[in-house]
Amino acid sequence: MGARKLGIKKSSIYLCAPVNALVEGIYEEKIPFTEIKKHGDFGLGTFDHLDGEMVMLDGHIYQINWDGFVHEVNEQALTPFAAVTFFNPVKEAASAAEMNYDEFLSWLQGFMPSTNIFYALRIEGIFMSIKARSVPRQENYRPLAEVANEQHVFDYNDVEGTLAGFYTPEFMSSLSVPGFHLHLLSRDKKKGGHLLSCRPRQVHLSLQFINTLELALPMSWDYLHLDFHRDTGKDLEIMEK
Repeated sequence: MGARKLGIKKSSIYLCAPVNALVEGIYEEKIPFTEIKKHGDFGLGTFDHLDGEMVMLDGHIYQINWDGFVHEVNEQALTPFAAVTFFNPVKEAASAAEMNYDEFLSWLQGFMPSTNIFYALRIEGIFMSIKARSVPRQENYRPLAEVANEQHVFDYNDVEGTLAGFYTPEFMSSLSVPGFHLHLLSRDKKKGGHLLSCRPRQVHLSLQFINTLELALPMSWDYLHLDFHRDTGKDLEIMEK
């Protein structure tokens, strides 16, 4: 059977570190956003010491604190984990139907021809409700699964804003959060967080197919001496879902 290709142009996702290092409690890699922005203008992640959630839109970097409030930070901020791309969508779609969260995820996946590549997603619109979270600043070496007990969950209603993030294939789970990983930034830039669930009412999807992975490996003492043999999948699921 002959090989067939989708014919998409080369598109890359850049990870400044594998996510399983974050799961094990390495929260201080001191990677500046001056380096991150060389590889993308769109993405998500966190900050050194797990100090809130990060979302990058149009080259602007936003920090969502443990209390859900947002402020823009400059390129001197530091991160232990970020995933970014130069956003260039190849497919767009819109929906004016109210959906529950499972229906929403199915709707998104319906525009993905395969679950074996990465995708960048930007979803803008109006949401009947959104559940999101952020975490307070942490000390290094504390496993991410323990931090889940201290996360702050926010319930927002009638929110207009943007969900930004990626879809990662399941077999890449040691490198990035598998499945959909989305962060919220409200249109007024006053609310946000890591998406836990939502109920969209009217949304517009911009979708980018990504067929190349660029992974940087930190050179910190903590990273170089970490034992990566432990299966961190369950820990990541506790924190991210």
